[in-house]
Amino acid sequence: MSGVAHADPRYARGLLRPAGERRGRLALPGVRMKVIGLVAVNVFKESVRDKVLYSIVAFAVMLMSTTYLIGQLTAGQDIKIIKDLGLASISIFGLLIAIFIGIGLVWKEVEKRSIYTLLPKPMRRQEFLLGKYFGLVLTLVINIAVMTAAFYLVLALMRLLEPGIDAVSAAPATDAAMLKAIALVVVELMLVTAIALFFSTFSSPFLSALLTAGLWVAGHFNSDLRNFGAVVASPTLAQLTRAMYYVLPNFSAFDVKSQVVHAQAVPASYVALTCAYGLTYIALVLVGAAAIFARRDFK
Repeated sequence: MSGVAHADPRYARGLLRPAGERRGRLALPGVRMKVIGLVAVNVFKESVRDKVLYSIVAFAVMLMSTTYLIGQLTAGQDIKIIKDLGLASISIFGLLIAIFIGIGLVWKEVEKRSIYTLLPKPMRRQEFLLGKYFGLVLTLVINIAVMTAAFYLVLALMRLLEPGIDAVSAAPATDAAMLKAIALVVVELMLVTAIALFFSTFSSPFLSALLTAGLWVAGHFNSDLRNFGAVVASPTLAQLTRAMYYVLPNFSAFDVKSQVVHAQAVPASYVALTCAYGLTYIALVLVGAAAIFARRDFK
């Protein structure tokens, strides 16, 4: 009946709907997208106010802008150096943002004791966690977009200053294929963010940063584990390395920067499959993080 308050607290929490009420947009089971969105926007606003974030982006833009000064080699080689350093700087500074802000998303709320006032509100823990994650992802995407725009601006300036540079280079200065490499960098950093958030649900910021960075390094040598397992004499060690190969995230699969710089073809199907792999891994990591966070006692 309209105008009658429901005594069942599940109505107030959004877990039940009154009979006859029309459903709106489809929501994920157990979470409310509006709440996640509010938390995400708040994380983004906090990141924008972060002076360290500004300095990282400013330094990345400055680095890409000054690559011209160290790229004075033979014709066609300077543009390759600029592309290589530009893509590398986008990846490295994005990694710094993902790790050093990601590890503090939960810890900061616990340290300020604000989590004790947030969680008793009609907000589920998984909504809080997902909101934090998507807020940092939004920050990452916007900052990478800014760095990418600055990167292409430097390349366009090079093209303007040296009109014949495309004739001596394997690929155009402003090659659109580099966007494939940047897209994979974004998915890679989304995975790094999820891993940093996962570790931050049960460990200190220092340990979370150490574990995340260690896993990132190990993931870039993932293919070497498979090769090592094929030649090792011990069956036990071979099985262990094989298990690590399948369990550890294969970060090396996201690295196609060298291919695009040297004008080697990167099929769209490869980009799509690698993105699907990354998103699947992200989902699994977030499920694990939510499970741990749900059982954590903040009393």
